[in-house]
Amino acid sequence: MSNDTKKIQYSTNYYGSENLIDPTSLVAKFRNIIDNRAARLILSKFTKDQKGLEHLLAVFAGVEKPSNLIESAEVKTIDTIFATGAKVFGVNSLDALKSWLKEPYIRKAIALTLRSVVIYGITRPQRFAAPLLVVWNFTKACNLRCMHCYANALQGHPAPGELTLEQKLKVIDILDQAGVTMIAFSGGEPLMSRDFWIVADYASKKGFYTSIATNGTLLSPSVVDRLTKIGIKYVEISLDALSPEVHNKFRGQPKAWERTVEGIKNVVSKGVFDTAMAVTATKLNYEEIDDLLDFAIKLGVKKFIVFNFVPTGRGKDIINLDLSPKEREELLQRLYEKWQKLTGIDVFSTSPTYSRIGVERVLGKLGMKYAPSHFAYIDTSVPEGVELSEFIGGCGAGRVYIALEDNGDIEPCVYLPIKVGNIIKDDFMEIWNNSKVFNDLRDRDKLWDACKSCPFKYVCGGCRARAYSYYGDYLAPDPGCILNERYYNEILASFNLTGVRSK
Repeated sequence: MSNDTKKIQYSTNYYGSENLIDPTSLVAKFRNIIDNRAARLILSKFTKDQKGLEHLLAVFAGVEKPSNLIESAEVKTIDTIFATGAKVFGVNSLDALKSWLKEPYIRKAIALTLRSVVIYGITRPQRFAAPLLVVWNFTKACNLRCMHCYANALQGHPAPGELTLEQKLKVIDILDQAGVTMIAFSGGEPLMSRDFWIVADYASKKGFYTSIATNGTLLSPSVVDRLTKIGIKYVEISLDALSPEVHNKFRGQPKAWERTVEGIKNVVSKGVFDTAMAVTATKLNYEEIDDLLDFAIKLGVKKFIVFNFVPTGRGKDIINLDLSPKEREELLQRLYEKWQKLTGIDVFSTSPTYSRIGVERVLGKLGMKYAPSHFAYIDTSVPEGVELSEFIGGCGAGRVYIALEDNGDIEPCVYLPIKVGNIIKDDFMEIWNNSKVFNDLRDRDKLWDACKSCPFKYVCGGCRARAYSYYGDYLAPDPGCILNERYYNEILASFNLTGVRSK
């Protein structure tokens, strides 16, 4: 292993092994390579040719051959651009970059990033030419009945209108042409669907970074073996309490806790996945989340993710379990402090507040790394580490990622159920480029009140799903933030703890 590669490993969050690099932090760094007029001019011909640029990156990495002399010349130009920008990574040669680009999903991510900066320039937060991540609620079928389920998943069977297998495979082709890098299969419970195995395998072979979010109860050793064979790289498993009684009540199924823990053990023992334990923070488990983190460490998972509770779907019926801004702030502050002292596990949160807390701590020299999203971290030992926070920009709904429903409907986020189109019936890129909802979410100057004036609006932006759930407007203040505490108090008085919007 070269010294340059070792340097990069120190500043990059790896998925499972040193060969699987986190595309998000790498994307953030590549942005700076082409932050100049000459590079953008050279790459301008590829603004609408994602696959052509992926091919040139493959030639640069030495895994494909140039088709003609023109391509050979273009690859030499890319070599020059990257050589000039290599200092962004703190390395002295291109060997490490070429090694990264041997991975198909990395080529997808970098081609998308290069195109995005050429098209839009450097923006705060960065606007992308296509979603970096698609979270696909693959089916509404589920074997549990969770109290907080955003999808209103159905016990045991899919919903009418779920896409056919042929349509699901077409979705993969559409996302591939667009330049999407990562597909996260969710639900419902994706393992309840026979189609999942065929579609996920097809996506992996197309070069996507594929992951699955599951309740873990179906993760037998044979199922885990099958996940390996179809190329799944990341497995996220939900566990909401140390107490089986509390978890089982929350998940609506006796014996769920035991089966989930066994599933986590089966995935970890396989030794090939990046494995995460996810917990939704509510008043039911608020005081034991630190202990849950300790349990995650004991189980050997690589990530611990605290999900923001969003009162949508069945979650609208349990608004009284939501944390107060003070509780959320204290929890995330504690988790950040603990993370800085840990090795071998990363601590994330879907709350954009966690990004703000990390940046504040780093600027105050009380931390060395922070998480600008719930799936990546930035180590501030690398050049421009803090500045990259405004590139990724906290809440990524409709900007970094989108949600895809089981029937093909497109939404900004799984927790933000606003239909903007359908991937089978409509033109995907037309929706991505021109949806009013998406374009609103990309413009932080359109936010209301405290979120608009907040000095951390480009780092955080507030949870747009929580704003929508409580106010019916995705540009409203996020009532979960300590800086918006007065809005939270007004909401409690208004709703009198009886529920949120009915629509």
